[in-house]
Amino acid sequence: MTTIQWFPGHMTRARRQIQEKLKLIDIAIELLDARVPLSSRNPMIDDILMNKPRLVLLNKADLADPAVTREWIAYFAASGIEAVPIDAVTGEGVRSIPDRAKHALREKIEAQIRKGMNPRSVRALIVGIPNVGKSTLINRLAGKHVAATGDKPGVTKGQQWIKAGGDLELLDTPGILWPKFDDELVGYRLAAIGSISDLILHVEDVAFHALRSLSATYPQLLKQRYELEEVPAGEAEAHEIVDVMEKIGRKRGCLQSGGSVNLEKASMVVLRDLRGGKLGRISLERPVTVTEAKEARPTSE
Repeated sequence: MTTIQWFPGHMTRARRQIQEKLKLIDIAIELLDARVPLSSRNPMIDDILMNKPRLVLLNKADLADPAVTREWIAYFAASGIEAVPIDAVTGEGVRSIPDRAKHALREKIEAQIRKGMNPRSVRALIVGIPNVGKSTLINRLAGKHVAATGDKPGVTKGQQWIKAGGDLELLDTPGILWPKFDDELVGYRLAAIGSISDLILHVEDVAFHALRSLSATYPQLLKQRYELEEVPAGEAEAHEIVDVMEKIGRKRGCLQSGGSVNLEKASMVVLRDLRGGKLGRISLERPVTVTEAKEARPTSE
């Protein structure tokens, strides 16, 4: 896979607008996808937000492997960052967010109280890559439909302040991807969960990489979902993954003229099942050491 260039104009504007609003912000709430926490962290955000207090939310935790999510919580804790698994759709874990935000700002709030000041509402910036669930989270926190939602990247195009209860105000922003993915696996993972448009990469390539990862980590789930007798274990060869994809295609009736499997249709079956949680609760990456993690992350240069 060649380096992916992905930096639409509205994302450039979003970065500039975020930097302009920083002086109004108390805390940044960084929303990640629990299935790919490291890959869904935009390395540009650290530079943009500088030293602002941070709360990490692992959204779509209902779709992720709970054991792996616990590993990620420990991973972030080791870096001094609180990570909270949530499901913005059902509201699981969302109610604790205002209190967790205030806890992260407790020293600032206590200092205001000592000075006789009445602490105002906490002002939080919601940041995250496209399709990670920012608008759904904001609507859940606000208790009403105030932010546009959708299942395609790029739904949120502007910025708006939103009241979320009596002590939290939220600033929504468009999802921001970094200019390029130097690590092809990051690009494929994001494409697999739908954070990159299906028009950017070939669906067969995306599904191939996803299927290779799943066969190594969740072979039993693949067997159950597609009624397969065997799935290659460990680091499978390319031809073995193609064979699995063809078997899935035949099971799902993805046939074309002459009886051969239409791999594009079979690939979409796999990706739809993965994105919709029909394969079961899966995680596409696990924590690594801090040094390895930094080496694995894409650059913003």
